[in-house]
Amino acid sequence: MCGIIGYIGNSDATPVLIDGLKKLEYRGYDSSGVGVIDSTKDRIIVRKSSGKISNLENLIRTKPVGKSSIGISHTRWATHGAPTTVNAHPHLDGSGKIVIVHNGIIENYETLKTALKKQGHTFKSDTDTEIVSHLIEKYYKGNLRAAVGRAVRDLEGAFALGVISTHEPDKLIAARIGSPLIIGLGKKENFIASDVPAILDKTRKIIYLKDGEMAEITKDKVDVFNFAGKKVNAKVHTITFNIDAVKKQGYPHFMMKEMHEQADVIQKMIKARIGKTGIALDGIGLTQKQLSSFKKIIILACGTAYHAGMVGKYVIEKLAKIPVSVDAASEFRYRDPIVDRKTLVIAISQSGETADTLAGVREAKRRGARVITICNVVGSSIVRESDGVLYTHAGPEISVASTKAYTAQIAMLYLLAFKLAGPAKKEIKKLISEFKKVPALYKDILKNKAEIARVAKKNSHFGCFLFLGRNVNYPSALEGALKLKEISYIPAEGYAAGEMKHGPIALIDEYRAVVCVAVKSDVYEKMISNIQEIRARKGKIIAIATKGDKEIDKHVNYVIHVPKTSDLLTPLVVALPLQLFAYYVAVKLGCDVDQPRNLAKSVTVE
Repeated sequence: MCGIIGYIGNSDATPVLIDGLKKLEYRGYDSSGVGVIDSTKDRIIVRKSSGKISNLENLIRTKPVGKSSIGISHTRWATHGAPTTVNAHPHLDGSGKIVIVHNGIIENYETLKTALKKQGHTFKSDTDTEIVSHLIEKYYKGNLRAAVGRAVRDLEGAFALGVISTHEPDKLIAARIGSPLIIGLGKKENFIASDVPAILDKTRKIIYLKDGEMAEITKDKVDVFNFAGKKVNAKVHTITFNIDAVKKQGYPHFMMKEMHEQADVIQKMIKARIGKTGIALDGIGLTQKQLSSFKKIIILACGTAYHAGMVGKYVIEKLAKIPVSVDAASEFRYRDPIVDRKTLVIAISQSGETADTLAGVREAKRRGARVITICNVVGSSIVRESDGVLYTHAGPEISVASTKAYTAQIAMLYLLAFKLAGPAKKEIKKLISEFKKVPALYKDILKNKAEIARVAKKNSHFGCFLFLGRNVNYPSALEGALKLKEISYIPAEGYAAGEMKHGPIALIDEYRAVVCVAVKSDVYEKMISNIQEIRARKGKIIAIATKGDKEIDKHVNYVIHVPKTSDLLTPLVVALPLQLFAYYVAVKLGCDVDQPRNLAKSVTVE
């Protein structure tokens, strides 16, 4: 959640901070603020506003902060306290000499706040963050880094912090546990940020701050320490992706741009991972023999990644004959999972910072499992704590609603399934051949997007949707419903079509629309039976069907056609029209497609 950017250097800090916040707005956009030390170095100036960053920009135009060479800023996804101006970050201490920004949740803040109040501290906000500035004030004895280091030892929960103070106006302090924070290295200037896009146009030299680490940053130098104060060697990474990846490049929304990028993402994966000698899963850290030794697989994920994991279950069990369970990572550690050394755990996370998935990884490792991660972000927290990694290399995904990350995750699970099954088998060779055609199928679907837009707009007035699918496309129904909910705010539910008679059929009437994933497959006739049941109750039916299927037209109100492919690969093919359908409904309703209300891109708090 939340986005942080901090700057120290020779340039004017405020424009750098505002520009960085705009690039992090996908992390939260309930409120925002900046805090800078003025040019005399004896006063902190804070400007905060509820709503989007444009509101903060307007405020600064009417109430300028003046030039400053150091500052911190924040765009918020509200946890403790409503998204109001007073609860927006940054937060000052009681003296007005220390100011902080924070991403995460301080779980013991009420206990700390009560103790600080008894010591004479007063608070202005409802946030858990404000107590941190007061703790730093309490422990400040002439060394800002030492005060932050002492304060964080009192905190329970997850946090990434940026701290500046008029006590030491030429220093920026950063610290983290559980929430992501990077340091950008420039020439006579340095940065902190929650994510790379915020500073990509300023530097490509990055330090990924690790859990339990803090940094003392000046315009000329960065020193990294552990919380005990011992200096540590920090590895500098070079970011290689193109800056255009975080720009819209003429598309109306990032979501549309990212849907168009899916063909290239899968094509690059095919080129990198499928060779003459088989499937190359570099980074997994396991031989074919070791892979074959696992007795069961557990997939851990949340949200869209969970739906990708469900597809993986169907595919791996079908091809490799290994039992697979899929766990919502947010529940995994709260039960008593049966995990041992014969268990392979696959964690899936676009950002690699998903708090629940990270906690699940730690629990699985504690119980002796081997853990590999499917992830998009190099060097992220989950990657560092896993035994192996399969990078999807989908590039930055800015739209909050995931599209290309989802299909990249599914594609990687197919490759893993091919590897587990033994790619030399005739059946697998045929599937791999079909898999290689997927990018071309995406391009074919995109040629038909005007028709998908027409169907979406014709059905955008419905106040409720059901999405139905069977077998390997049951997860597709769940993901289709989630996409529509996320960006259009229309209540939508996904079901296994065979479960409709066990309750959901009560919802069917002429005022509900039902999206049926009814591509040609072994369960096609079963889907037609379900469609007939919906028709009998006057439900309005939109079918996702295979191109050339004339039979389906007799039974439904609208058809969105997709190219033919192998039954097992259809989740990859139907994902795109379901994404486009949700997109066009949201656009028709005037919704904020890239930044839907109440959501943030990375869920870095529990």
